[in-house]
Amino acid sequence: MVKQRAGRIVGYVLVGIVAVVAFVAMFFNSIVRTMTRPEAPFDAKALPVAPDYASPAAWSSLPDREDAADVTVPVLPGIDQRTAPADVFYVHPTTYIGSKWNGPIDDAKLNAATDRVATRLQASVWNTCCAIYAPRYRQANLTGFTQPSDESDHAFDTAYGDVVTAFRYFVAHHHRDRPFFLAAHSQGTLLAERLLREEIANQPLRKKLIAAYLIGLPIPIAGLSPDTPVCAKPDQTGCVVSWNARGPQFVPGDFEFRRHHPSPQIAASAIVCVNPLSFLADEAEVPASANIGALFFDAKEPAVLPGFASARCQHGTLITSLQGRPPRDFMSRLLDLAMGPGNYHPIDYQLFYVNLRKNAQARLSAFQQNQR
Repeated sequence: MVKQRAGRIVGYVLVGIVAVVAFVAMFFNSIVRTMTRPEAPFDAKALPVAPDYASPAAWSSLPDREDAADVTVPVLPGIDQRTAPADVFYVHPTTYIGSKWNGPIDDAKLNAATDRVATRLQASVWNTCCAIYAPRYRQANLTGFTQPSDESDHAFDTAYGDVVTAFRYFVAHHHRDRPFFLAAHSQGTLLAERLLREEIANQPLRKKLIAAYLIGLPIPIAGLSPDTPVCAKPDQTGCVVSWNARGPQFVPGDFEFRRHHPSPQIAASAIVCVNPLSFLADEAEVPASANIGALFFDAKEPAVLPGFASARCQHGTLITSLQGRPPRDFMSRLLDLAMGPGNYHPIDYQLFYVNLRKNAQARLSAFQQNQR
C-alpha cells in the first residue's frame, strides 16, 4: 500500500514537472522578449561609457595574452598568435540580455558571457592561422532585431560607432599592413557588413583582405560592393562568405531576426549563401560525410564530431540536417529553446567548425601565393 502511494506521488510529481516544462516552453519567447525590452526611450545622454581601445580590458581577445579564443582540442592545436602570418578582426554576436538600449562594456558578468559563448565558441576557429582581435562594444538590445524601429537604429549606430573605432585602432596599432580576415556573427555581422562597406571596400585596405565571414544574418547580394563579391570558390580571396543554418522543417518564429535596410531594392534582393561544406555559392546538396567536424566547446567534453550535419543552400537559407543532438550545456539549451525548433542560428559556427577552420587556412595560403 505504501509503495503504491509512493508510486502515485512520484507519478504526480513527474506529471507536474512535464506540465511546468511545457508551460515554460510555450511562453518562453514572450518571457525573453519581456526581459529584454528597453525600459525607457533611447537617450544618447544615458548611454554607457564608450570603450577605450587602448586598454586591453576593451578587448575580449588579443594575440599576446591567454584568453577564450585560445581554446583547442588535442587534434586541432592552435599556434602562437604572436607569430601568426595574418590577423582576424572578429565582431561577436549579441550576448547582452538587459533592459537598456545598449549594454555596457565594463560589466564583468556580461564580459564573461561574451568570452564564454562567443569568443570561445566562434573566434577560436582562427587560432590555427591568425592573431585574433575581438573588441568589446556597447551591444544593441535584442529588441532591435525582433522589433526594428528608429530607436533600435540609434542603438545599432552606437554599437557600430564602437566597432569602427576599434577597427581603426586595430589598423593603426596592430595591423602592420598584414593580411587579415573579417569575421562576425549575428549582431556582429550586421556591424561588420557595414564596416566592410564603409572602411574596407574600394579602399587600399581591401588589398589585404583575405575574406569576410559574415555569418548568421541575411546579407543581400545587391548590397555588396563589386570590390567584395560573394566567394564562388573555396580558395577565392577578397570575397564574402555567409550562411544562415535552419532545419528542413523550420518555421520562422519570433526570433527570426529582421532588420531595417536603407534601400528596399537591396533588402528585396537575393541573399548570400555559401555552403560551408563545399564553400561554393550554389544549391547542391552536400552530404554529412563532407562535414569533417562539428565542435561544441559548450559540451561537457568537447570533441570533433565528423559527419554531424549535411547542408544545401535554398533561396538564401542553408538547409541543414543534423545527425544527432548537439551536445550543448544547460544555458545553451535555453537559448535553443528561445530560438525555436530547427533554428540553428546559435550554432552556425559550431556545426561546421573544422570545415571553416580548414577553409580559412586554404584562403590564407591562396592569398600568400597570389602575393608572390
